[in-house]
Amino acid sequence: MAKKAESKVKYSKETYMYWYESMVLQRKFEERAGQLYGQQKIKGFCHLYIGQEACSSGAKSALREGDKYITAYRDHGIPLALGTSPNGVMAELYGKATGVSKGKGGSMHIFDKTVGFVGGHGIVGAQIPLGAGLAFAEKYNKTGNLCICYFGDGAVRQGALHEAFNMAMTWKLPAIFVVENNGYAMGTSVSRTSNVTDLYTIGEAYDMPSEAVDGMNVEAIHEAVSRAAARARAGEGPTFLEFKTYRYRGHSMSDPQKYRTKEEVEAYKMRDPIEQVKKTILDNGIATEEDLAAIDAKVKVEVEDSIKFAEESPWPDPKEIYTDVYVEEYPFPVE
Repeated sequence: MAKKAESKVKYSKETYMYWYESMVLQRKFEERAGQLYGQQKIKGFCHLYIGQEACSSGAKSALREGDKYITAYRDHGIPLALGTSPNGVMAELYGKATGVSKGKGGSMHIFDKTVGFVGGHGIVGAQIPLGAGLAFAEKYNKTGNLCICYFGDGAVRQGALHEAFNMAMTWKLPAIFVVENNGYAMGTSVSRTSNVTDLYTIGEAYDMPSEAVDGMNVEAIHEAVSRAAARARAGEGPTFLEFKTYRYRGHSMSDPQKYRTKEEVEAYKMRDPIEQVKKTILDNGIATEEDLAAIDAKVKVEVEDSIKFAEESPWPDPKEIYTDVYVEEYPFPVE
């Protein structure tokens, strides 16, 4: 009897299929959002996550329900990976009342507490101490949960990062700090802002476990976040991860991208996270081309439905400007 070939895959079929569908949803959603912005259906600022999808999907598969997520203003991908309805995100981009932030936040301020997403934040680096605070709350309430806090390479230069890192290590907070290093802070390359270009080494100043991770590979993201989560839940404190990723589009929709070459962008696209996981799925017989095509078609319908939902949704009542300004009751139980 012939010996059965040893599988080269590390994870279950469900995991690979989640990664593929999740990343395709983010990609197709944002491609349409970019088009709609050009048509002036979406206004204000808009920062696309295209190319960075592994950073959200790989983390989601490594974490568990109850964990908290917080990020900067490039914030459409993470909630979609967590399961937030595309309808609610698209309606928010349109500024409609049915949006996840009731039409008050727009692109840069997506929130969905039902999936543990504590927001996109418009002030560079402001979410880093907030992430430490969320982790403190989880430790104080003994939930066993953690907070994963994302920020860009530009935010690493903020003093708030160092204060948060010092407190997080001193108190051994259950936090995972993630810098999505896509190479540019707006249009300024990392090498022009600091002598330290291996950003993960900054954590070593605080004796914080730190490592660089291939941000274009969803398996590598999953594994690094899994290790960090295990440390956090064991009471060993935070981890600092540098996801070396890349955005295919500009910093925002108004960015002409004159600071980088087309050849540089194309070189990164050769390592596209969706194509990598697709190859793994097909090469190992996890699914067929037809199976993946069916997912592509399903996602296309979801995205188009979200646009229709946003188009048909009402604008917020002007009176809504006075609601949700202050918290009337402390939302978390304190023992």
